[in-house]
Amino acid sequence: MAYRIIDAHAHIFPDKIADKAVASIGAFYGIEMDHAGVSDVLIESGQTIGVEQYLVCSTATKPQQVLAINDFIYEECQKHKEFIGFATLHPDMDGVEEEVERIIARGFKGIKLHPDFQQFNIDDEKAFEIYKRVEGKLAILFHTGDARYDYSRPIRLARVCDRFTDLKCIAAHFGGYRRWDEAYEVYDSENIFMDTSSSLFEMSKEQALKFIDKFGIDQFFFGTDFPMWQHEVELERLISLEFDEESLKKLLYDNFYEAILKKV
Repeated sequence: MAYRIIDAHAHIFPDKIADKAVASIGAFYGIEMDHAGVSDVLIESGQTIGVEQYLVCSTATKPQQVLAINDFIYEECQKHKEFIGFATLHPDMDGVEEEVERIIARGFKGIKLHPDFQQFNIDDEKAFEIYKRVEGKLAILFHTGDARYDYSRPIRLARVCDRFTDLKCIAAHFGGYRRWDEAYEVYDSENIFMDTSSSLFEMSKEQALKFIDKFGIDQFFFGTDFPMWQHEVELERLISLEFDEESLKKLLYDNFYEAILKKV
């Protein structure tokens, strides 16, 4: 059976810095990267499994990078209609309100924050300005987890969701890369969605299914974390969990469409 597919977590970079950016990410996580992090390669990889749309993003590690990165993502979305743009913001930047207005006017569907790269705690008050400005307007894709750092711990995201009750959050990597036990215990919000990216290479089948059973199939999106992983490999990992056809349909397309793309 052929499935409609949205890749709900992919990274792209300008050609001139793509190799350096990909090498840096690979070194950070200790994972060998075998893809160039550019748009054409993303599409080529996605076509092997029939991806229709891609959430594309990049992270500003410094406040002064925000505008340029958002311009780049916007331009790539204009070139590639299958792209769903998620912008970047930084807690230390000036002009959050103005940039959020610009992001919305350009048709972005959300923003991506990477607390470990950007070196801020998810529940730090300096990030509240971002949450206030996007609450009820844009989704936030958070990198969550990583046992080496405290910035992105799941408990911090849970606290934010308790405070900003209309904030739609996507907790990447099954809610907490290598902090899955904590994520399983602390999340308690209908506004926390999770993606499957950069998790199934290490999670057991039993652990993954335990998560989905607790939080519900409707809260999960398929994502690859491209260029971390190949699309074919990530789809095989998802299928190996042995979902029924309706559940796969939701994971691969319907859930993201309903939660992020559908206009009410």
